[in-house]
Amino acid sequence: MASQEHLEKMQLRQNYRNLWHTDLMSTIQADTPCTIAALRSFGEFSRSIAPCASYLLRKRALYNDMSRYVCCAGYMPCSGRCGESKCPEFCLATEVFLCFGNSVASTRFLLQDEFNIQTTQCDNCIIGFMFCLQQIACIFSIVAMIVGSEEIQEASQLLSCLADMVYCTVCACMQTQHKVEMDKRDGKFGPQPMAVPPVQQMSRIDQPIPPSVGYPPQPAYGQPYAYPPAPQAQGYPGPGYPPAQYPPPGYPPSGYSR
Repeated sequence: MASQEHLEKMQLRQNYRNLWHTDLMSTIQADTPCTIAALRSFGEFSRSIAPCASYLLRKRALYNDMSRYVCCAGYMPCSGRCGESKCPEFCLATEVFLCFGNSVASTRFLLQDEFNIQTTQCDNCIIGFMFCLQQIACIFSIVAMIVGSEEIQEASQLLSCLADMVYCTVCACMQTQHKVEMDKRDGKFGPQPMAVPPVQQMSRIDQPIPPSVGYPPQPAYGQPYAYPPAPQAQGYPGPGYPPAQYPPPGYPPSGYSR
C-alpha cells in the first residue's frame, strides 16, 4: 500500500508545471558562495559540515517548525516509525548523518510537492548519470574482488573515486538549488509579487488642484501651457468700474426723457 502511494506521488510529480528558480547547471552562477561552501563541505577534514547544511535546509523547508518533521519527509518506509514526534531534532540529526543522500533527496521532494516543481531534463540527466556511475563502480568493485585482478581493481578504484566526486558535486548543487528556491519563497530577491502598493495622496479642500501622481500633468488638447489662467483680483465690482464720467456727456440724446 505504501509503495503504491509513493508510485502515485512520483507519477503526479511528473505533471508539475513550475520550474526551479535555477537548475543544477546554473547554481554556481545563482549563488556562488553557497555552492563553493557546499563543495568544500565534502572535504576530508570537513565532512561533518555537509550533514549540518542538510539539517539547516530541512529545518528551513519546514518553516522552522520541527513539529512538522517526519523522517525522510515521509518518502521512506521508515517515515513516522522512528519516534520523530518525541525528539524531532535528534531524529533529524540522525537522518542527515546516517542517511545523508536520502536527506538531500527528501528535502528536494518536499519542495517539489509544496510548489509543484518539476525536474528538468537536464537535471534528470545529471542525477541519472550520477546513479549509473555509482552502479558501475559497485559492479567493478565486486568483479575485482571475485577475480582478484590488479588491473580491474585499479579500474574499480578509479571509478569509485569518479563516482564519489560526481556524487559530492551533484549533492552540493542540489543543496544550493534548495537554498535558492527557499530564498525565492521567503522574498529575498526583491519586492514580493503581491507587495502592498505605495500610499497615495488625496486632494484636500484647500488644494484647488489635486496633487499629481505618477507622470506630471500634461495640458489638455487645444489648451495653452498657461492653462488654467491666472486668478483674477478679488472683490466685486472690480477696480475701475464703472468708468469715470459715466454716463458719457450727451447721453441720452435730445428728445428722450430721463
